[in-house]
Amino acid sequence: MRELRIRMLAGVFVVAGVLSWAGARLWNSVGTLPSVPLAAPIVLAVIAVVLLATALSIRARLRAQRERRPEAKGVDPLMAARAVVFGQASALVAALVSGMYGGAGAFLLESLDIPARRDQAVYAGFSVLAGFGVIAAAIFLEHVCKLPEDDDDSNSGAASAA
Repeated sequence: MRELRIRMLAGVFVVAGVLSWAGARLWNSVGTLPSVPLAAPIVLAVIAVVLLATALSIRARLRAQRERRPEAKGVDPLMAARAVVFGQASALVAALVSGMYGGAGAFLLESLDIPARRDQAVYAGFSVLAGFGVIAAAIFLEHVCKLPEDDDDSNSGAASAA
C-alpha cells in the first residue's frame, strides 16, 4: 500500500482552489454565486474526529498487544488496512473540497462588506481548516498503522531479486 504524499495532496488543493476561484469569478459575472453550506465544516470536522478516534483506538490496542497485557485485543490486519484506505480516501476528498472552498473563500474576500458574503467567507475558511484537520488525522492514522518493518528499500530489493 502506498503512503499519502503531501505534495500530491497540496497539488490537489491548489488546482481545486484555482479552478474554484476562477469558477466563482465566472459565476459572479452571471449574477449570483453558489453558497458555502454551513454543514461543510461540520461534516469535515466529524470525519476528522472519526479518523482521529480510529487512530487512537488502534494505537492503544497495538500498545496493549506489544506490552502483552492479558486483556489486550489484537488488531485485525484487514481492519487496519481498511482504516488506512478510509483515511487516504478521506484525505484526498478533503484536499479537493478544501481547495474548492478555499478558492471560493478567496474570491469572497473581495466583498467582505456584504454581510451574506462575509458569512460565506467564514464558512469557507472553517471548511478549509476542517479539511486540513481531516488530512492531519489521516496521516496520523496511516502512521499508527504502519508496520515497523515497512521499508521501500526492502520491498524494491525483494521485487528486483525475484
